[in-house]
Amino acid sequence: MPIKQPKKTAAKKTAAKKAAPKSKAKASSSVDKKEAPATKKKATAPKPKTSLAEKPKPKEDETPKPHTSPQSEAKVVDPSPTPPALTDSNPSAAADDKVVSMKPPIVVKDLAARIGLKPFQVVHQLMEMNVFATLNQTIEEDIATKICEKNGFEFALEKREKGAGIHKVEEVIEEPPPPPPPAEVKDQSKLSPRPPIITFMGHVDHGKTSLLDAIRRTKVAAGEAGGITQHIGAYSIEKNSQTITFLDTPGHAAFTAMRARGATITDIVIIVVAANDGLMPQTIEAIKHAKAANVSIIVAINKIDLPTANPDKVKAQLQEQDLAPEEWGGKTIVCEVSAVKGTGMDNLLEMMLLEAEVMELRAEDTGLARGLVIESQIEVGRGPNATIIVQHGKLKVGDAFICGNYWGKVKALINDVGASVKSAGPSTPVKILGFNGSPVPGEEFVVMKNERKARTLAEERSNEERMGKLQKGSKVTLETLFQDMRDGQKKILPVVLRSDVQGSLEAIIESLNKIPSDKVELNFILSGVGPITVNDVLLAKASNAVILGFNTRTDSNAASASKKEDIQIKLYSIIYELIDQVRDAMAGLLDPEERESHIGKVAVKKVFSLSKFPVAGCVVESGRITKSCRARITRDHTPIYDGSVVTLKRFQDETNEVRAGMECGVRLGDFNDYEEGDIIECYVLEKVAQTLE
Repeated sequence: MPIKQPKKTAAKKTAAKKAAPKSKAKASSSVDKKEAPATKKKATAPKPKTSLAEKPKPKEDETPKPHTSPQSEAKVVDPSPTPPALTDSNPSAAADDKVVSMKPPIVVKDLAARIGLKPFQVVHQLMEMNVFATLNQTIEEDIATKICEKNGFEFALEKREKGAGIHKVEEVIEEPPPPPPPAEVKDQSKLSPRPPIITFMGHVDHGKTSLLDAIRRTKVAAGEAGGITQHIGAYSIEKNSQTITFLDTPGHAAFTAMRARGATITDIVIIVVAANDGLMPQTIEAIKHAKAANVSIIVAINKIDLPTANPDKVKAQLQEQDLAPEEWGGKTIVCEVSAVKGTGMDNLLEMMLLEAEVMELRAEDTGLARGLVIESQIEVGRGPNATIIVQHGKLKVGDAFICGNYWGKVKALINDVGASVKSAGPSTPVKILGFNGSPVPGEEFVVMKNERKARTLAEERSNEERMGKLQKGSKVTLETLFQDMRDGQKKILPVVLRSDVQGSLEAIIESLNKIPSDKVELNFILSGVGPITVNDVLLAKASNAVILGFNTRTDSNAASASKKEDIQIKLYSIIYELIDQVRDAMAGLLDPEERESHIGKVAVKKVFSLSKFPVAGCVVESGRITKSCRARITRDHTPIYDGSVVTLKRFQDETNEVRAGMECGVRLGDFNDYEEGDIIECYVLEKVAQTLE
């Protein structure tokens, strides 16, 4: 289809007349005709070009520029772009080149590439900083900052905004915060009563296992379906339509090991004592552990059906351990039972429920679940699994969780009778299938919002542990313990004491208790006869105590545990050395007192007003004045200023000391209001060790 040529406007005609030869005008006209199809899209008529190299036409809203000479027009037609100068038009570009901005994780070889170094050079610089990392390992932000500063760069860490990209380390993932204690919950209507969690402890052969078996028979007799088909470390029974949860664990070692990890799961401890034997060393040890854990104690006097039973003797021994029975005016519940004949079992269970009712145990049974691992194992066909007791929230099948360095998704929940359940509430023991590893007993179990966050957080923890970034608790030694106490953190000296015989033990305790002190308390976490065991090490770890042994030994397992847990064990063969060491330790708890020691007296005779500040012209009346001492100005026997000596001169020279009878110029701190007749008292502060009395 032929394209109609637009008519020439007056502007075009004028431009054509001003153009030089007609032939050129014709050539220009022919060019315009060829370009007409491309310019037809414009809303207004195009302006004919005067040459083939002319600058492109202005936009519609621009007014055409008047024609200039060919020389000047050529400059406008083909401008050469000029890069912006760093110092003039873009001053920040140079500064940006010195900023190394990276997103976590900070890999060594990536950092080296950003600062223009070979990776081995960065590794060498890290080794000089006592940081040992390979090319593909990551380093912390502060280490990367030091490396950049050393090479003349500034390091900036980019933080990923929520929802921007996917990176397993960039997103900061944390486990949900622990719930507040029940007493601090604002909406008390969210809390529901929960069953008590009870642990049996006591001496060997005093009937602890028999009592547990009697309670199991009670449960089966009560009509529980299936009976006790397997042992999972904990189980529940019902009494008067109320539930009681029992921990079928351990003795003291596991109990203390859990507490050493910060686990507080038991509400009530049942101390089992045989009526024919009375309190034995392991019984007293169990009482010490229960008191250290600050849990309620109920005493069950077992074997009352035996002819040699003497419950009154046991009650008298309990009173010596500050566990006076209620019938003797004390506060400790004491129940007389017989596990073999079932005597007193109902009363014991009712006392448990009564104590729990007094304690008002409550927890929130909704939301994300939290709990503690009781035991863990790896079973054929089931893989790694663990028994936990839920402490808060509601645990359901399908929940993603994290437990220490392990994570998983709840594949199945198995209760104490071996039946599968869909959910578990507070104080409920269940076995969980779905772990990717076997967790440590006492580890906290936390449900996460989704599986990705649980896996990511577990991987981060594992990487940190592998790289040695998990800081261990400070080593507990007498020296560090004393230093912490000097810093005002503690005023109690906790001790675990072992001796070879009971007579020596009592003599040592009596001698240590006779050390006069109104300012420091000596606390025997545990004292007993025999070698130092793993149990002692765990108890010392939980209580931040030191272990002292007299004429005894440390078994091999305890020695290994002490190295692993960084617990100090001190052995003595002379009683006086032990007592002197403990006395010095108790004295080391006290903060040293600061006392003033007067060193001189200076009188102001004249005040010199200098250009910047006034200076006091003085005479040393007694003692001396030094530049390192402190000084107090008194006027009419009233202190008006206390500070350090800034300037001390003899004539025109600076000096460090001026003695009695000499003149000097003195200026104190920022004080400028000197008057003739002022007295400057010079003194030094001395730290004096306190005494125990």
